[in-house]
Amino acid sequence: MGSLALILHAHLPFVRHPEHDDFLEEDWLFEAITESYIPLLHMMQRLVHDGVPFRLTMSVTPTLCAMLGDDLLRRRYQRHLERAIALARRELERQRGNEQWQQLARFYLDRFTECRRCYVEEWNCDLLGVFRELQQTGSLELIGSAATHGLLPLLQTSPEAARAQIRIGCDAFRDAFGSEPHGFWLPECAYAPGLEELLQEANLRWFVLDTHGLMFGDPPPRRAIYAPCYTAAGPAAFARDGDSSRQVWSAEEGYPGDPFYREFYRDLGFELPSEDLSLGANPAAPRRFTGLKFHRVTGGNGEKELYQRQLAEESADRHATDFLERRRAQFREVAATVPDPIVVTPFDAELFGHWWFEGPRFLDLFIRKVAFDQNDFVLATPSEFLQKHPEQQVIAPTASSWGDKGYFEVWLDQSNAWIYPHLHEAARRMVRLARTHRNDTSLQVDRVLKQLARELLLAQSSDWAFLIRTGTARDYATKRTHGHLLRFNRLRDQFVAGTVDENFLSECESRDNLFPNVNWRYYV
Repeated sequence: MGSLALILHAHLPFVRHPEHDDFLEEDWLFEAITESYIPLLHMMQRLVHDGVPFRLTMSVTPTLCAMLGDDLLRRRYQRHLERAIALARRELERQRGNEQWQQLARFYLDRFTECRRCYVEEWNCDLLGVFRELQQTGSLELIGSAATHGLLPLLQTSPEAARAQIRIGCDAFRDAFGSEPHGFWLPECAYAPGLEELLQEANLRWFVLDTHGLMFGDPPPRRAIYAPCYTAAGPAAFARDGDSSRQVWSAEEGYPGDPFYREFYRDLGFELPSEDLSLGANPAAPRRFTGLKFHRVTGGNGEKELYQRQLAEESADRHATDFLERRRAQFREVAATVPDPIVVTPFDAELFGHWWFEGPRFLDLFIRKVAFDQNDFVLATPSEFLQKHPEQQVIAPTASSWGDKGYFEVWLDQSNAWIYPHLHEAARRMVRLARTHRNDTSLQVDRVLKQLARELLLAQSSDWAFLIRTGTARDYATKRTHGHLLRFNRLRDQFVAGTVDENFLSECESRDNLFPNVNWRYYV
């Protein structure tokens, strides 16, 4: 029987600004909590409660863990929810006489109110604790990732910098979940030869590549992408299945483009007059997404029709059935030549709920159908598959990523290439300092080097290069890159000169406060 490995990659860059009372980019986290993380956790809890046998794999990156566990951001998320509830109530009142619009306003009011009840009362604002509980059921396997989602192949100029991203990421996993990670999510599925040795040093057993990373390996994989392959250093490489992935996320042929699904970009935050959105805040503040979206995809670029929840749910049901039947046909075809095949299907977790509002329902229905409506394959985790099938071919994978065109162009082109000389020089400086002070037990030295490591790690986040390239938040990403590098260099220069400014150090620690136990000696 075949195995299907569904892998959800939950990641957001570290965005926390205590120096401001309200900061627009923090909404990235708040929207993802409301629309993806809470619905996905609820989905898994329901499946466990209903006795549905399932296996999912999920990475929750260290930066996301740091934000989910941060008291300031937890309080601000509750404020975000209160604003959403107040806006839904206002819309319910404003649209008296418009029955269909009022039904949608009531839907959102109930949804936001339930989020608040669940987040505050049931889960005590601790989403990481819910992930831990689900992991303990055996239905969910959590895996590690790099500390700040640094694109590891582009950091390998300094092997110590790539090693630190991996080892600090694993330490953060242990701090968050109280267990050892067996699998590792390579940021952007980006691989280059040599990374497998760093993964082996961290006692990691497997990772995921894009299709061509395995298919162009040496020698070619005998079972194509339908079995993992060990690297010479030890960790196994699983390859992403393009067909199953494309059916979900493709802009041209993917399910989320269905005309009955909710339209992401038509948000009340860009349609109401500013004074109707302020709710006591600054009416001159930039417009932002509110989560209240009243229209459906409809089709084309013409006028959008009102969202109808029942029609959207029917589409999700239909697509879950279609996805199941396509997977069954795929396994029947593959099983003719590959015994006990595995199909690996990874997605960004935020696709389900945030970008594709009906995604969690689709996933819930698909998992139930796999359990009860067929016998061609089962859901499995890569760790589970390796346990049952420990003997696999050994190959050398090739450099690859799941980005546009399959390599590293998204994160290294004329728009963002200026980042890397600065990152490489900062990494060299960090390595020199770590080696110089490796045996130093001074609390002040430890404190400064910890903060230097944090600033370097944050500057290395792949998100900044991505946002600069796509133009989505170019100015913010540029400021973040400059800011972390400036703080790193200023603090490093003060430290070398023996004139550390206590106020500046404290400010850095307050602003960039993730990884309290960061081990800077990984740079040695």
